Amino acid sequence: MKQLKVILSGGGTGGHIFPAVAIANEIKNLVPDADILFVGASGKMEMERVPAAGYKIIGIPIAGLQRKFTLSNFKLPFLIIASLFKTKKIVKNFQPDVVVGTGGYASGPLLRAAANKNIPSLIQEQNSYAGITNKILSKRANAICVAYEGMEKFFPAHKIIITGNPVRQQVIHINGKREEAFSFFNLDETKKTILVIGGSLGAKTINEAVGEGLEEIFRNNIQLIWQTGKGYISTANEQVKKYNDKNIIARDFISRMDLAYAAADIVISRAGASSVSELCNIGMPCILVPSPNVAEDHQTKNAMALVKKDAAVIVKDEEASIYLIKTSIELLNDSAKQKALRENILKMAFHDSANVIAKEVLKLANYKL
Repeated sequence: MKQLKVILSGGGTGGHIFPAVAIANEIKNLVPDADILFVGASGKMEMERVPAAGYKIIGIPIAGLQRKFTLSNFKLPFLIIASLFKTKKIVKNFQPDVVVGTGGYASGPLLRAAANKNIPSLIQEQNSYAGITNKILSKRANAICVAYEGMEKFFPAHKIIITGNPVRQQVIHINGKREEAFSFFNLDETKKTILVIGGSLGAKTINEAVGEGLEEIFRNNIQLIWQTGKGYISTANEQVKKYNDKNIIARDFISRMDLAYAAADIVISRAGASSVSELCNIGMPCILVPSPNVAEDHQTKNAMALVKKDAAVIVKDEEASIYLIKTSIELLNDSAKQKALRENILKMAFHDSANVIAKEVLKLANYKL
């Protein structure tokens, strides 16, 4: 049988990269000799994260439109043209059976190049509110995998498959790891613990609110695992100095997220699709602080999909400095509310999403298992 060849593209943030890698892993699981290539935006985090996951990646010079007036916006048409030429060449040389886009700047030129060659394509839309790129690409895509109901307002209904979002399997398997988690982070098993994750790039508002609230966290005898992102870690290290050995831990990046989740009683998080999907799969009581700096304010829509079903608590970004720590301590001390959130968020989880999507990819490639 002819070797299966797949190109995937997803990047810019972990929310686009992790699903793409999860789908690639599942394709490899189903078809071990599959030849898989990634296409990403040069200089973005996928150029490091994808090779770390064991896959080849080619960078293209694409970038996004900046909302503020900036000279880089004048370069954008030239970057798009260069990226279209490069993806056309990549598709011609690699000759994929199917291409997959999980979002990010590079997905657009790649899926367009594939469509021009009549190569089948699949879009995986993580959010409850579709981005402009995916709405445009959906006209020529063959299948669109989504995580929320009601997406026919963005996409052709006959192409939609509700699959949920692929999650990092190594991250969501936390059962039986609580003791190991406390040992790993050198924490006290008898104390309540908050985990703060602002997304793969960090979150300025959340970080500032947590930094200002350290004294209150310490005074309430609460432990903290705080992932700050690279941009805030030096400030955070200064802020936590006075609490050394007092169970307040700041890290720019947490490599063992499974252990961080296992140690946590509640989580403070942005409402990116990947983070929300992980929290659903784990069944974690959470406070969501949607980022206002995303297209179409889709994080607020992601968060509200949970809040409406009493599956999460929301704190607005602009109110985080006033309410975030107060709300966190209240939730930490309300076991009945935690129980309700845990039960309701678990109901919103999709399991084996990567496997379901991988099988759709194989179907488009006309590959028989």
